[in-house]
Amino acid sequence: LYEEIERNRLFKPTVPKKEDRSIMNVCWVMEEQYKDLEQEFLSFAQSRGMVGIKGHRSVGGFRASLYNALPVESVKALIDTMQEFEKMKAK
Repeated sequence: LYEEIERNRLFKPTVPKKEDRSIMNVCWVMEEQYKDLEQEFLSFAQSRGMVGIKGHRSVGGFRASLYNALPVESVKALIDTMQEFEKMKAK
């Protein structure tokens, strides 16, 4: 998931240093030029069955909690959603 966040033109990680990132709670935000698309991405993800990825109210952005019970397919579905949104919105 972090690889996609770094690769995707719309997003960036909230914690730049890889060694400081959580492996259980992956947090990211929209790149500054796409900040106005945050709510649209949340709605887009929700329309594909992804709920609860809105980040903390003081930080904004997004958070995916990757606990043991979460299947790998769910992470792949989120990555696919991010890539599809990028194709639609990236300039």
